Amino acid sequence: MKTAALGPEQRTGALARMAERELDILVVGGGIVGAGTALDAATRGLATGLVEARDWASGTSSRSSKLIHGGLRYLEMLDFGLVREALKERGLLLGRIAPHLVRPVPFLYPLRHRGWERLYAGSGVALYDVMSVSSGHGRGLPRHRHLSRRHALRVAPCLKKEALVGALQYYDAQVDDARYVATLVRTAASYGAHVANRARVTEFLREGERVVGVQVRDLEQEGVYEVRARQVVNATGVWTDDTQAMIAERGQFHVRASKGIHLVVPKDRIHSTTGLILRTETSVLFVIPWGRHWIVGTTDTAWDLDKAHPAASSADIDYLLEHVNAVLAVPLTRDDVEGVYAGLRPLLAGESDATSKLSREHTVAHPVPGLVVVAGGKYTTYRVMAKDAVDEAVHGLDQRVAACCTEEVRLAGAEGYHALWNARARLAARFGLHEARVEHLLHRYGSLTEEVLELVAGDPVLGEPLPAADDYLKAEIVYACTHEGARHLEDVLTRRTRISIETFDRGTRSARLCAELMAGVLGWTPEQVEREVEHYEKRVEAERESQLQPDDQTADAARLGAPDTVPL
Repeated sequence: MKTAALGPEQRTGALARMAERELDILVVGGGIVGAGTALDAATRGLATGLVEARDWASGTSSRSSKLIHGGLRYLEMLDFGLVREALKERGLLLGRIAPHLVRPVPFLYPLRHRGWERLYAGSGVALYDVMSVSSGHGRGLPRHRHLSRRHALRVAPCLKKEALVGALQYYDAQVDDARYVATLVRTAASYGAHVANRARVTEFLREGERVVGVQVRDLEQEGVYEVRARQVVNATGVWTDDTQAMIAERGQFHVRASKGIHLVVPKDRIHSTTGLILRTETSVLFVIPWGRHWIVGTTDTAWDLDKAHPAASSADIDYLLEHVNAVLAVPLTRDDVEGVYAGLRPLLAGESDATSKLSREHTVAHPVPGLVVVAGGKYTTYRVMAKDAVDEAVHGLDQRVAACCTEEVRLAGAEGYHALWNARARLAARFGLHEARVEHLLHRYGSLTEEVLELVAGDPVLGEPLPAADDYLKAEIVYACTHEGARHLEDVLTRRTRISIETFDRGTRSARLCAELMAGVLGWTPEQVEREVEHYEKRVEAERESQLQPDDQTADAARLGAPDTVPL
């Protein structure tokens, strides 16, 4: 199978093809669930389309804790079914579906009380390991272990001695969430799905009570397309209720948004060889290894303001710093924070007034003929959500359709990844790169690394690192536009790379060079380059201002001071 390239021409062609003939399934929403649904449908042999109003993973799916995990805290809630399901998916992603994108990560849980806490927490972690293995896909991760205080402090010297009497260490997994979604979309396109970002649904088409398609506006070229489909799947996450309102149907459930914010700090600010998991009053807090950085998060608070740009307030940042500093020997300060990002979880309402107790289970409904709605859930179980959504849609197709096969479908870049990893030294020598640079590329692209390096072979300048963000090569910026569907500077700096949260300048020093590299692929004029840079700088300025505000309302108002690159 040849991996699809998502360049400008492919996007325009996909919109045209979607409008040419009736699809079997059209998916609305390009986050993890929408992308997964498109892959599921396409691999069953169905004529499939996928549209996203902004960029792939531009909402919740690029702003998570970047963990693939069963959810230890759901064991405490006795939600064994959700944990078992998530652990099975974790094993599939690590071992088969995306070993190049999903990797094991260790976590240390400090114990504060002698005796009972080790027994209580240790039993939970032991059950976690047993459920992982019993899922049939849990082998390969190290088992949990009990540590004395002395041993724990050797593993994590950053901890205060008085903050623990001992510890447990266990393993989960992590992923670059936005990169995973972009790869999932490319994989769906490789199996025949027509995919287009920056394509907004403005109206549902109906014949009587039945939904028969949508009207789509091309936000890049101002075209309008009528896309007909036998079944439309609404996979818009926190926007589910808004999308349902377009057909005057709220549906059979309500989705509430919970805001979670994360801080990114340099690796040298926290001296540890392992991640940390800490209890807070309402949830848990993670300190997660992230390349040359740490991610600290998250919060869990209700949010009913602007969904496109949830804002982190000063109070949110103080909350995280206060809780992580409770265990750190050398406390973090505001000056240590490189990046801040905020995201919204789509939670099914009805179980509790507190967002931390709302359900992470997912729901699929068929509110009107021709329309399926999927909502809730968590990133780790996206494949199960996609399967259930397509299963429901198939009921309305009146034809025999193959069963889901995505357990066996490797994502683009997975095939041949291990062999290429074993040959990384030879690959580095061939292109004149340091071996660590090739390892970084393999973790981001898998076997598709060779496509990135072909750009370097054609133009050696592209083999140079970005001066102000030297984790990334110039070739990666070009590749994001030629192969990964990036259309704007923001897409590259915040999602195809993580420059916006991994540098103290939030990407402003890299903005102009990246825009100039993109211009050659996207055909931008010098004036367009200026507009892209100006917009990005205003975005960063608005985000910084919002993070100085005392509460959600003032933070939201400050963040909205920067307009979208492409108005919706």
